[in-house]
Amino acid sequence: MNKNNMNYSKKINLALSLWVKLARANATFAKLSTENIRSFGLTDPQFGVIECIGHLGPLTLGELTKKMLVTGGNITCVIDNLEKENLVKRIRSKKDRRITTVQLTTKGSKLFKDKFKLHAQYIANMTSVLTETEQSQLATLLKKLGLSLQAQFPERINQGA
Repeated sequence: MNKNNMNYSKKINLALSLWVKLARANATFAKLSTENIRSFGLTDPQFGVIECIGHLGPLTLGELTKKMLVTGGNITCVIDNLEKENLVKRIRSKKDRRITTVQLTTKGSKLFKDKFKLHAQYIANMTSVLTETEQSQLATLLKKLGLSLQAQFPERINQGA
């Protein structure tokens, strides 16, 4: 047993080791992904909105907020900045003016088609150290962990989002 961990049980040491490795891998993965996204002249949240709408089609501000796990104020600011760049446009509902749908403009659609494929390939290259089976297994395990934590702590997970 590692002398630094001798006050902990085997179960706790294993959990701590997993936590450190997961945190380090996530930090590295996120940093590299962010650098790639910034090379397109976008922030992570901006790219996230373009990716969401590019794959799912027009979404309301509320739907985007839920999909992206951000606050309403944050999504409004992101949409404002994307609108300034003519990448998205807001469409008010004729039935209920409180509902605003966001969709890609022609320029936004072109950016999605051109840049998302490049980003997807970049992500595929980063994960290529793992076999396809390992990637699938890891994705399944991370989903299981994430869903379990959401179920155990919904009030903490959903704060601010």
